[in-house]
Amino acid sequence: MNLILMGLPGAGKGTQAEQIVDTYHVPHISTGDMFRAAIKNETALGLEAKAYMDKGDLVPDEVTNGIVKERLAEADTENGFLLDGFPRTLNQAHALEEILKDLNKKLDAVVYISVNKDILMQRLTGRIICRSCGATYHKINKPPVVEGTCDRCGGHDFYQRDDDKPETVENRISVNLELTEPLLDFYKERNVLYTVNGEEDVKDVFKNVQNIIENAK
Repeated sequence: MNLILMGLPGAGKGTQAEQIVDTYHVPHISTGDMFRAAIKNETALGLEAKAYMDKGDLVPDEVTNGIVKERLAEADTENGFLLDGFPRTLNQAHALEEILKDLNKKLDAVVYISVNKDILMQRLTGRIICRSCGATYHKINKPPVVEGTCDRCGGHDFYQRDDDKPETVENRISVNLELTEPLLDFYKERNVLYTVNGEEDVKDVFKNVQNIIENAK
């Protein structure tokens, strides 16, 4: 079962990826993991990627695509894979088609976890941290038992990380949406796109993901 999992920040992609991997025993292949493995193994492409990363530059598509091809050619992908974080652009999507063709594999399904922007904002901007002991809470999903008081240390001083602030989160969602929409159209045209409502309970979301996987086999 060859899958791509897509979703905006806060959609719950990580949770669903874990459950897919546990249930179907396919490798979870994320761009970050691929880069780290290629660099650790000192492959030619890994060293090339490292040179860009060390300078703080983006790794060019041709290097990323090469690393993806090397990873998808490994033995553990024989019974399938779950791609996460790749492709991120239309160029990468076209490259992936060529890679799969060369490796004699086909893409079975692209699962997109859809969540309304307001709910994503609520999920991502709700995190608060106790300044005294570092305990983490969520204003809605996991508030302190007594409002304004840390369960762990009794402190009353909470703060938000900069990347959890509404303006930062809104920008992150917008940037990701801009990248995602053309990819959704691309895979819709190829009849492999399936959308799941990510606003439901985590277990129900996974049931729907499972139905897609079983029907696409």
